[in-house]
Amino acid sequence: MKVFVSTSSFAKDDIRPVDMLKEAGLEVSLNPYGRKLSEDEIMGFLHDVDYLIAGTEPLTQIVLESAKMLKAISRCGTGLDNVDIEAADKLGIKVYNTPYGPTQSVAELTIGLILDMLRRISKMDRDIRSGVWKKYTGNLLSEKKVGIIGFGRIGQKVAELLMPFGCEIVYCDIKSNDAGLKFKNASLDEILRTSDIISIHVSSKEQIIGKEEFKKIKKGAWIINVSRGGVIDEAELYKALKEGHLSGAAVDVFEEEPYAGLLKELDNIILTPHIGSYAEEGRINMEIEAVKNLLNGAVTSVE
Repeated sequence: MKVFVSTSSFAKDDIRPVDMLKEAGLEVSLNPYGRKLSEDEIMGFLHDVDYLIAGTEPLTQIVLESAKMLKAISRCGTGLDNVDIEAADKLGIKVYNTPYGPTQSVAELTIGLILDMLRRISKMDRDIRSGVWKKYTGNLLSEKKVGIIGFGRIGQKVAELLMPFGCEIVYCDIKSNDAGLKFKNASLDEILRTSDIISIHVSSKEQIIGKEEFKKIKKGAWIINVSRGGVIDEAELYKALKEGHLSGAAVDVFEEEPYAGLLKELDNIILTPHIGSYAEEGRINMEIEAVKNLLNGAVTSVE
């Protein structure tokens, strides 16, 4: 039986996930391009594959229908928005994910981006490298009001990591959550109007902050998106930063990746290439979890 691994950096830090697959008797093929695959590319790799350890490539109905031998997909990550779950179900393809794997990695990246953004660290680093010695006065994270949009595992972990800074934390989520009782539940409108820092941790690609929402955001606020590309209108974000309505932003996910848009022109934004889960320890744990899901849930049941 064959397994194709489509994630772009699988087993680069630890070979154990590949060894586990081979020890189970599977023939392993890895993504040869080292980047996210297009719909046509992933389709070309799946025609004779039994199992897939998936990244964020589009696993559409067309792709799944073309994969005649595919029995299971084990997503190396939390989100399943790139997988047509309904089509997979109709085709009898099992689907798994790793909901716990990237939690700490993404949450710690969020805190790092907030601190970088408030103290303008990346800006001054770029200045020095270009021969400019200029000091900028930044802002403290201490006692800031942080609004967290999306309060699942990652949103809750961000709140936990922020507590030692003495931040006032409010959140909104489509689901009620007992863990949120330690913090104030607020409407999206309240978060936009009153938060100094807005951090987005949703699992859906649906746009949450567009033109009308940007009008409501408190002047001088900062915004972070490490969740899904498309939840923020990138054109409106550019406008809000360019005109000074926002003090700064940090974005790790984009509507189109690799990103090549206008936000690159601005100095008051930090851009990272979708690296939320790219902490060595967290990445290894997530890859091992994805392999275990596949072996325990799909391969064993077939055997």
